[in-house]
Amino acid sequence: MTVVVYKIADDFRGYNTELEKADTKSNLQTQHTGLSTVWSRCCTLTAVCVLLLCVLLLSAITVLWIQFTSLTTENNQLQTSYNNLTTERDQLLQERFELHSALLKLGWRFFNSSVYNISTEKKSWNESRDYCRERGADLVIINSKEKQEFISKHFGGTEAWIGLTDGDTEGEFKWVDGAPLSTAFWWESEPNDLGGSEDCAITGFRFAESNMSTWADFPCDHTVVEICELKILN
Repeated sequence: MTVVVYKIADDFRGYNTELEKADTKSNLQTQHTGLSTVWSRCCTLTAVCVLLLCVLLLSAITVLWIQFTSLTTENNQLQTSYNNLTTERDQLLQERFELHSALLKLGWRFFNSSVYNISTEKKSWNESRDYCRERGADLVIINSKEKQEFISKHFGGTEAWIGLTDGDTEGEFKWVDGAPLSTAFWWESEPNDLGGSEDCAITGFRFAESNMSTWADFPCDHTVVEICELKILN
């Protein structure tokens, strides 16, 4: 009887051991399955992130490429415009040079935005103005020190009519464009209206010793040459 009891006890312990092993195996399998599931989810999430990153990178590259292409096109257009403007500039400079050379041969001189010419035929003030206007010009207006210096340098050796007169009101000199006299370069004691009939002005007065103050008033029917001014820019 005792032997039978021990036998049953041993069998029960063996059974329990087998159960424990089975439980341990089952637990290990469950843990392994859980780990596999977690790993699978991590891999899936990683793949999705990588895929999204690739899409974002591809989108960024596409946008940058479009912008690069657009900038390249604009740059090519600007370069073409620049080349065209450079060509036009060179043509204008060549035309300007040719015009300048032609005018110089005709006796015209450039200063700022006008060209100037002194005639060789002596005429009255009114005749001189008509002569200039027939050529699209007018008698010269001298309203700055720089302009008087230019006139004196190129034409100062000759008495010549300028576009200044007080024919309308004695003592109120005005330029041919109607502007009042503001800057003057009269010779000493000029204007003096000698004899009460000197209403027109000349530059290059022969008795003037200065290269700047060379103006004098003369009768308008006096005959000297004239300086014409043609404005090429308004």
